[in-house]
Amino acid sequence: MKAVVYQGPFNVTVEEVEDPRIEEPLDAIIRITTSNICGSDLHPYEGRAELEQGMVIGHENMGIVEEVGSAVNRVKVGDRVSVPFNIACGTCRNCNEGFTSACLRANPTGTPGAGYGYPKMGGYWGGQAELLRVPWADFNLLKLPEGKEHESDFTLLSDIFPTGYHGSELAGVSPGHSVVVFGAGPVGQLAAYSSLIRGASQVFVVDKEPDRLALAERLGATAINFANEDPTEVVMNATSGVGADCGIEAVGYQAHDATGQEHPEMVLDNLIQAVRATGHIGVVGVYMPQDPGAANDLAKQGRIAFDYGTAFTKGISIAGGQCPVKKYNRYLRDLIIAGRAEPSLIVSHEVGLDEAPDAYEKFDKRVDGYTKVLLHP
Repeated sequence: MKAVVYQGPFNVTVEEVEDPRIEEPLDAIIRITTSNICGSDLHPYEGRAELEQGMVIGHENMGIVEEVGSAVNRVKVGDRVSVPFNIACGTCRNCNEGFTSACLRANPTGTPGAGYGYPKMGGYWGGQAELLRVPWADFNLLKLPEGKEHESDFTLLSDIFPTGYHGSELAGVSPGHSVVVFGAGPVGQLAAYSSLIRGASQVFVVDKEPDRLALAERLGATAINFANEDPTEVVMNATSGVGADCGIEAVGYQAHDATGQEHPEMVLDNLIQAVRATGHIGVVGVYMPQDPGAANDLAKQGRIAFDYGTAFTKGISIAGGQCPVKKYNRYLRDLIIAGRAEPSLIVSHEVGLDEAPDAYEKFDKRVDGYTKVLLHP
């Protein structure tokens, strides 16, 4: 099959590789119709998260079931499905408690949590390819309506729509709440969008990229360009000096200021200032246990020196972690089907698999207008 293969930092190629095959009775093989480039893919792309050379990448996948193992009885050949980026067994303690993002069996290293085409997630090949092997298919796959309708909406169910919604859940967004989201990348956009779906009265989105801030405004949020104004001051003025009820961190460990200098604690510090006393912060931006390329020695060890003292004094609750996609994806699917959600509003480009290397380069460089790229094998 044809696939996008990681060769090293800033180097992905499209190669012919061996087709996946059924390895276990609960496996399925999916013929990919759409796979997406995720902001998280840029961490290995930039060499900031170690990935094995030769790995097929891509964890945001959907397609048609082409083959099933002998024990698969819920999904069948021909089904259109969304593939959560979490790989989960469905039977371990964490899966039984709904934490499919921390499955205790799927990762051969013994680390909780597994996924496709990503560092330290079990070595499973990704889906920026023509075919994908899905373990525990009956449990993991989400059935979709037949046909091609809502393709660019449904493809976002594998990760960023549930992850954005997870951010709003962790932050405790409820009707009437004010929300500030730091980061106007795809996850930040859908965290803001999810907050509006949940009934937020005000949603602020903080970033410095004009095209992304313009998109946030089109989604219904108030844009704040931190290169030109102090986001805390803007939020305080708009909330009668109290601060936002809820904050969402959608940037992660590579946060940088308007000059491009990296400050891994910057977003957390800003959120602690902008969120009101006894408010809530949800962290869905990625942080790493080790980051050899970090800006300081503490961050290289995964230690982020943020203003926890003020957070404690203000009684702010902080929650974070990888999104358990299955907790949300069927409900978000039904919102799309009912016409109540259209997450594809953030999609900027749809290209063929052969164009993936160019799309990676432009997405990584934040070329104007490159917000979310879909790949069609």
